[in-house]
This record gives sequence, C-alpha cells and structure tokens, in this order.
Amino acid sequence: MQQNLTSIDFKVILVCVVTAFVLTFAHYFGDYRFLVSILRDLGLVDQAKQFQITMTTHSDAGFYRALYWASVVIFFYLTLPAICIKWIFRESFSDYGMCFKGAFKYYRLYVLMLVVMAPLVIYFSAAESFLKMYPFYKVAPGDSLFPKFFIWEFFYFLQFFALEFFFRGFILHGTKHRFGFYAIFFMTVPYCMIHFGKPMPETVAAIIAGLVLGYMSLKSRNIWMGVFVHCSVAFMMDISALFRKGVLGGQND
Repeated sequence: MQQNLTSIDFKVILVCVVTAFVLTFAHYFGDYRFLVSILRDLGLVDQAKQFQITMTTHSDAGFYRALYWASVVIFFYLTLPAICIKWIFRESFSDYGMCFKGAFKYYRLYVLMLVVMAPLVIYFSAAESFLKMYPFYKVAPGDSLFPKFFIWEFFYFLQFFALEFFFRGFILHGTKHRFGFYAIFFMTVPYCMIHFGKPMPETVAAIIAGLVLGYMSLKSRNIWMGVFVHCSVAFMMDISALFRKGVLGGQND
C-alpha cells in the first residue's frame, strides 16, 4: 500500500489525462454548434455561416451532421492515443489490441453475444426512445438507402473501430500493467458514461458489454472481435429501426 502511494506511474497518469482530453474534445466538438461558435469567435463569420447552413438548412443537412459527428469521434479517439503510443510510450500498436493474432480465440463467446443481442434489439426497437435515436442518419419512408445510408454505415463502423481502439485498446492495455484484471473495470466507467443520453436499456447493456469485451480484449490481446460485435449489433439496430419506421417495408408503429 505504501509503495503504491509513493511510486508514480507516469504512464497511467498520461493515459488518464489523455482520456479526459479525448472525451472532452469529442463531446464538445461533436456538436457542430460548438465549432460554429469557435469560427465566429475567430472572426471567420462567413465560414461559420456556411458551415451552419450545411448542418441545418441544406437538403442533406441530416446526412452531413451524422458524418460530422462520426468524423469527430474517429479523429479524437484515434489521434491522441496513437501519438501517445507511438511517440511518447514508444510502443507498438500491436501491444494495444491491434494485432490479429488470437483475434478469433473466443469467437464462441462473441457469437453468443450476438445471439443474445438479436432478440433484445428486435424487442427494444419498438420503443419510442429507440426509434427517436436510431439510426443517427434519418431516412424517411420512400427515400433511397443508396448511397447515403451506406456511406453513413461505413463511417459508423469506422467510429466503432476507433471506439474499441480507445477503450479496449488504449485505456485497457495502457493501464493493465498497473491494475491487471481491474483495468477492465477502470475502463468500463468512462465507457458507460459516453452512453448517457441514450435509452437506459442501452446504457445498462453498455456496462455489461464493456466488462465482457474488456475481458476478451485483455485475454486475447486484440480488439477485432469487439469491433465485429459492435458493428454487427449497430447494423441490426439501424435495420430494425428502419423496418419499424416503414422504410424497409415494415409498418410504422
């Protein structure tokens, strides 16, 4: 106990500080209105006006807002952690879950997670809060899914890769030397908190998923099956929501 109090682990400190900055930047810049306000404060009034028009009154404003949010998350979840790993820690990305070796070691558990999640997604997709939230890129009945919806899904999947790298890679593997098994629980707290504002069942499920995916990443030393599960469940959620709204031929509840 005394040794823990007197020794300083600068790596853990940096992981925590970088995590705080990443979550802060992603939260504020993820709202396009924050960037508009910054552009105005910098005297770039015309650019701020044009950007706001693109995000609000443009015919594809909903599409651009979704892509903007995903791009912000991808940028911050990847950039700062990557800089730390490569140029400050001087370590390999494979040490943070990017190695494909052992990626399918626990595939049975991942398949089980999908089997469990599928009926839950179908059930909760009937909830008003779910339909209001998903998909992030809104598609009205009669609108074509191609190409905008598929472009959005591509960015959405990249966002999940960035998310897994940040939480199950950078935070988890960046603190396991200090916390060991407990790094899973350390990582799960901020992971749960980024779901605040979403339907409560999803936030509760995120706690369970965070623990399970964290354990899998710690044991297999990779994030790839977590990326697969995340993308699969997210796609099921979007498709279920589109069906419930009548976009895919289902009846609008």
